[in-house]
Amino acid sequence: MTIRLYDTSARQIRDFIPLTPGCVSIYLCGATVQAAPHIGHIRSGLNFDIMRRWFAYRGYDVTFVRNVTDIDDKIIQKSKDQNRPWWAIGYENERAFNDGYDVLGCLPPSYEPRATGHVTEMVEMMRGLIERGHAYEADGNVYFDVRSFEGYLSLSNQDLDDLRQPSGEGETGKRDPRDFAMWKAARPGEPSWETPWGRGRPGWHLECSAMAHKYLGREFDIHGGGIDLIFPHHENEIAQAKAFGDEFARYWVHNAWVTMSGEKMSKSLGNSVLVSEMVKHWRPIVLRYYLGTPHYRSMIEYSEEALREAESAFARIEGFMQRVVEKAGPVEPAAEVPPAFAEAMDDDMGVPQALAIIHTTVRQGNSALTADDKESAVARLAELRAMLGVLGLDPLDDHWSGGTDRGDDLHGVVDSLVRMVLEQRQAARARKDYGTADAIRDQLQQSGLTIEDTPSGPRWTLS
Repeated sequence: MTIRLYDTSARQIRDFIPLTPGCVSIYLCGATVQAAPHIGHIRSGLNFDIMRRWFAYRGYDVTFVRNVTDIDDKIIQKSKDQNRPWWAIGYENERAFNDGYDVLGCLPPSYEPRATGHVTEMVEMMRGLIERGHAYEADGNVYFDVRSFEGYLSLSNQDLDDLRQPSGEGETGKRDPRDFAMWKAARPGEPSWETPWGRGRPGWHLECSAMAHKYLGREFDIHGGGIDLIFPHHENEIAQAKAFGDEFARYWVHNAWVTMSGEKMSKSLGNSVLVSEMVKHWRPIVLRYYLGTPHYRSMIEYSEEALREAESAFARIEGFMQRVVEKAGPVEPAAEVPPAFAEAMDDDMGVPQALAIIHTTVRQGNSALTADDKESAVARLAELRAMLGVLGLDPLDDHWSGGTDRGDDLHGVVDSLVRMVLEQRQAARARKDYGTADAIRDQLQQSGLTIEDTPSGPRWTLS
């Protein structure tokens, strides 16, 4: 068994060989908590949740670190705009992110460090970089000297002479305009911490380098994040960590965006769709199916039509599962997924190909039900539950079957209303008023529902 991953640094799919046999260490750039999460933010968490689950299925002991950036320029600006403490804004939105991860079925990380809790580690890293000649202090700021690190820009494959490093307010005294800030001198009214170079606050890039070192050591297996982080964030993380003496990440894995009208979903562009709003209108498990089943390196163009297609596709899966359970009772997941599913997942987390195996299994199971082959139908359901469990999409799992989130509440309300109408149809059939019964059925079908009469009573699914 060999898992293969597309390594951004190598620009190719290559065999994954863990640093420590039987163990996998993953660092994922998590939330910058200046605002509540939209579905583009949560997609990254979902993609790496699936990756983590697959490594665990393959028998690895996974350490998964997902940080929280709870201090940066955007949070400070929001604090000024809203006249609220920066820490209150950060904590409120950190909880919103965690709610979003949880409602969509993401497993909690092994560790979830906050940047503000690791200033000591950042000071230690800056001191080491200054001593090695890779960083310098100027006007209370500490900058990384990009020309001092020979491998700079190898991840993004840029030419240093063509580089225009994003600049920040108050970044004075640079030797080279392309040098980036690791520490920013304190400004009046803004949060700050004491250092040997004066009071100030950390730069974004330093935060992740220091936290990855703290929790995963000098070298770890996989560093993940969105493709928009390749430069400057991940490029600058590499420079700091390696210049400090770390080997840092051995594989770099990046997920693509969720777009709207061809543009990256972003609060600054005004085209974001908040998770908290989405789950009021769509069942969370359907939203996970929609965001988690395209390949992690493929763009997702957001549309209501695509969500409806995802809802219908998932309804077909649920419909089969429900019919088998009604016929045979509870069925436990199989001990192993089908070989074709495993082959797809081993090939750079090929979820779309794995999903094709899932839908083939559903078709085979439905055929078994039609042929009254109970044993075969149960076997297909067991395989199906094993595959869906790896993707975090098993509706019979406790997270989904026992959840009380808003999306499931709405589904429950719809279910109650539909069943009320179906009871009226049953009453009409009992009194032999078949015209009324057929009219009720037709009206439900026109509303996008499929009604199926079974020995245990009528069942509805989305068409």
